[in-house]
Amino acid sequence: MAVLLVQAGSALIDETPPSEPDAAPRLLGPAQIRQLATEVGVRPTKTLGQNFVHDANTVRRIVAASGVGPDDTVLEVGPGLGSLTLALLGTAGKVVAVEIDPILAQRLPSTIGEYAPARRDDFQVILADALQVTRDDLPAVPTALVANLPYNVSVPVLLHLLGLFPEITTALVMVQAEVADRLVAGPGSRTYGVPSVKARYHGRVSRAGAVGRNVFWPEPKVESGLVRIERTDDHPTDPATRQTVFEAIDAAFAQRRKTLRSALAGWAGSPADAERRLRAAGIDPGLRGERLDVDDFVRLARTS
Repeated sequence: MAVLLVQAGSALIDETPPSEPDAAPRLLGPAQIRQLATEVGVRPTKTLGQNFVHDANTVRRIVAASGVGPDDTVLEVGPGLGSLTLALLGTAGKVVAVEIDPILAQRLPSTIGEYAPARRDDFQVILADALQVTRDDLPAVPTALVANLPYNVSVPVLLHLLGLFPEITTALVMVQAEVADRLVAGPGSRTYGVPSVKARYHGRVSRAGAVGRNVFWPEPKVESGLVRIERTDDHPTDPATRQTVFEAIDAAFAQRRKTLRSALAGWAGSPADAERRLRAAGIDPGLRGERLDVDDFVRLARTS
């Protein structure tokens, strides 16, 4: 199988040796995870947010919660040593993984060939930073996003990929529990903020479960949560409109305690212009950003 590795505009081809096909992928456990890490000389780093899942039941639960099936091309971010990747290949039609670590990216095709030989032609890994990846970098357009996102960049990566690929109809991501709370929070909640509103721009957001620390190696110091986003067509997908809406959201929450009339002054041009646009959108200028839902921000962005 030819595996595309993209780095700085170049492509490397890695040929995986043929293996006898298996009925279904075998999943990785703690012993296999440590063995693979030892083989490639990888020590998980906080810089890359690396915490490898070593529990087969956890990855099965993630795949089940994602709802992906044989018609889906799944985009996975940060596949690491391949725990979740193998579980996805047991259900999804194709899996395209984006990995920033060149050592891990180089090893993945061999792992798939060994543990899921019957599915090796349905897997490709891209060596790239998920925050910088473009549509042209991927060999196929994904219909789903399923990932254990690096905790230090989880929200930017999630929003980047949802904006880049409107074809993604569902997303199931594992993030830090605190981040999960922010993503699913509603207007008026203490944890409601920029991530909450921007995630809702793309679809319905809900919690899909919790994940304990003991299923990771190394064990993180925080709990994890699963968040599911089901794409809706309620809001425009064109980048220009989305950017305008997101700029209004950023401005409204930049100084949470200010009224919208004051907080949006820079965005609108002046406090008076902010009040005029807010009233045109049917929004009380005396409110704070935390009281608005995503539909309010979309209406506001459409005023002039």
